Amino acid sequence: MAHKGAIVITGASTGMGEHCALGLAARGYRVFAGVRKAADGEALKKQAAGSLEPLIIDVVNEAQVREAAKKVEAALGGGPLTALWNNAGISVNAPLEFISLNDLRRQLDVNVIGQVAATQAFLPMIRKAKGRILITGSIGGFFTTPMLVPYCMSKYAMEAFADGLRRELRPTGVQVVLLEPGGIKSKIWEKGIGESETFLKNAPAEMMNVYGWLVKALQRVAPQMEKRAMPPQEVLDCVIHALESPRPKTRYRMGANSTAQKVIASLPDRWQDALIARMMGG
Repeated sequence: MAHKGAIVITGASTGMGEHCALGLAARGYRVFAGVRKAADGEALKKQAAGSLEPLIIDVVNEAQVREAAKKVEAALGGGPLTALWNNAGISVNAPLEFISLNDLRRQLDVNVIGQVAATQAFLPMIRKAKGRILITGSIGGFFTTPMLVPYCMSKYAMEAFADGLRRELRPTGVQVVLLEPGGIKSKIWEKGIGESETFLKNAPAEMMNVYGWLVKALQRVAPQMEKRAMPPQEVLDCVIHALESPRPKTRYRMGANSTAQKVIASLPDRWQDALIARMMGG
């Protein structure tokens, strides 16, 4: 199998990051799969049918990010780094009135500052190779859902990050691509439900008095959203096109609900508010 190049993927231990890391390795890429725990890296490596090397990298740890870049540079021995995929991310959600500021900082630190840190660390190698930078956005970057506002705030920031980075790097030959997936079938649904249940057990009574209707509405629609979630293969197909097309798209919107939500996002604000209220029963 011909070697297709080297790629660093942050947040590769679960979900679409895991699926795509394994898929790209099987396709012939040399994958540096970013994980926070050594055990996750070993588990991922055992599943790989190709060149996959775990890379310990927590994007909020600046020293660790810089060290990871040095390890990749040494491993490549002067060879090109074809791509960086900024995929690490978390979702911390609650009504804005009751979200703890520490949780909000953590949301933005991982999903925004961490992506900038990884880009700064690996960009010299990417620029040298005239490679590509992929950024995981979301439909939450153009459509804000109540209760999910902290996550959406971080993904709106990724829209600006991708646009600005693309324009700044245009003269260098580096391509910047934003991925805008909708819901994806993965274990993240189980994790999200578990975290939500824990959060609600500890939620102040006042929050439930004011926003209980919204919490119940999201609990009602979540199973429907999970059923409509797309397989991670759809993401992998877009990632392959973004990496291999001579002229990749600047944005890849994917998932059945992403197109519908993009249309809704183009409507006047009051119309959007009314549609969301009707959906939530508020």
